Amino acid sequence: MSAGTRPQQSPEPEGRPMTELIDRPPLVDRLPSPTAELLRVRDLHVAFGERVAVRGVEFALGAGESLGIVGESGSGKSTTALALLRMLPAGGRITGGSVELGGQDLAGLPEEALRAVRGRRIAMVFQDPMSSLNPVLSVGRQLDEALRAHGERRTKAERSLRAAELLELVGVPKAATRLDDFPHQFSGGQRQRIMIALALAHDAEVLVADEPTTALDPTVQRQILRLLARINRERGTALVVISHDLGVIAETCSRLLVMRDGEVVEQGGTERLLTDPRHAYTKSLLAAVPRLDAPSRAAANSTPGAEPLLVVRGLAKGYGPRRRRTVALADVDLELHPGETLGLVGESGSGKSTLARALVGGHAPDAGSVSFAGRPLDGRRARREVQMVFQDPYASLNPRLTVGRIIAEPLIAHRIGDRAQRQARVAELLEQVGLEASAAARSPREFSGGQRQRIGIARALAPEPSVLVCDEPVSALDVSIQAQVIDLLARLQRELGLAVLFIAHDLAVVRQVSHRIAVLHRGRIVESGPADRVITAPEHPYTAELLAAVPSLPTPTAGSLL
Repeated sequence: MSAGTRPQQSPEPEGRPMTELIDRPPLVDRLPSPTAELLRVRDLHVAFGERVAVRGVEFALGAGESLGIVGESGSGKSTTALALLRMLPAGGRITGGSVELGGQDLAGLPEEALRAVRGRRIAMVFQDPMSSLNPVLSVGRQLDEALRAHGERRTKAERSLRAAELLELVGVPKAATRLDDFPHQFSGGQRQRIMIALALAHDAEVLVADEPTTALDPTVQRQILRLLARINRERGTALVVISHDLGVIAETCSRLLVMRDGEVVEQGGTERLLTDPRHAYTKSLLAAVPRLDAPSRAAANSTPGAEPLLVVRGLAKGYGPRRRRTVALADVDLELHPGETLGLVGESGSGKSTLARALVGGHAPDAGSVSFAGRPLDGRRARREVQMVFQDPYASLNPRLTVGRIIAEPLIAHRIGDRAQRQARVAELLEQVGLEASAAARSPREFSGGQRQRIGIARALAPEPSVLVCDEPVSALDVSIQAQVIDLLARLQRELGLAVLFIAHDLAVVRQVSHRIAVLHRGRIVESGPADRVITAPEHPYTAELLAAVPSLPTPTAGSLL
């Protein structure tokens, strides 16, 4: 929950109607054999000006079949997905090949004819539902617009019933009563369900899902994946899933296509590619994936100090009027030691981000205390001693400022140094996070996602804090860049002795980086302890539920990643 947000309605539990799907056997074993070919992509080329983004992509997809497309940022996977529906950003165009849907080439269709196909026969689920849904229109209104977009001739009352049916289909609780609610009144997982409902408004034959579970916690991610698989299985909808998370692909797709630099480097059955990859790039992707069964590496980074540096006692926070107050935190106790990484996990709405913002002075708690080195952590001291690394490296950097000014902002705010000293400190920080000092004169848009996250880390380090609060710092990054950022944080902790609160939904990453793990559920810490113990021998049923929901990769054959 964002600082200062006051939801008008407390979100319902995440998709309870889908709960029964979580305990079913693995998905891909139950998928039907493909029937008639629905989609055929031949020698697809896409360019942005003179730059070729996609080269010679080819694949076929049948009814009831599922295809995963993986690769690093810039590999061309999302561009390929957008090209299927001719929804490329400004400047992008298909320069060669065809996209045949039921024998009809979408690449050459006039725009008016394409509008009759897009959304009705082939539809897309976008990565970020909050930016894709219109914030000023109710969910029912947006579903109604989707129904009317293709000449739906039902009455308004009939369309309202159909909208409720769609929400019920995707597992939104009390669907009929939620049509007048706005997107911000739903949780992240429910908003993604609404996006899927919009895509299914006209029973599309092909559903393209672009990073549909990015930044969702394990249980909600599992529910969304089960929902997509159910649609694929029961309705015969062909499914294309774009993801940087190989575990997501392993859970949902029977075939896999690996892209690099706009080209397909390997494709085949998912199990074969994940257990016995042939191409060096596929092997490198698999080698970079954190595995839940791998022990913590935190002890190699630093040894925590004996006395706690940051102490939280009885912290409580709520939102909204008294009669409809949403409890975000309830009686939270935490300790963080110098040189220690404490992993914090829990579902969306469990209070993780609320706790993070309370620690950096983003909002005042209703009760309880936060102390630093034995003294109360007031607003000004919190803003210097406790710094935050945000989840989205694209949204957290001001695009109108140079990188140098962005990093210097905390120095200016805390009146640290003169102009020349601040410039020297910015150059030092950029080199410390693995960038060149000359990057200070450039704009954030000139950098990749991983580089932007390095800039965000440099900004957080500028006032020389003792504690870093990392709120989902790698969830939006592909696996190889994620590994680089994790290694950077480990090196900085080792060199600077930082205490780190590492908030993430990826339990494999959390185990890898943490000395201890705390589990937050409905605003309360329900379990905490050494990272390896919490993962291998959870004591609370909720922790066990989180672990059971983590997508798993098949074990590679001996020597396959060499």
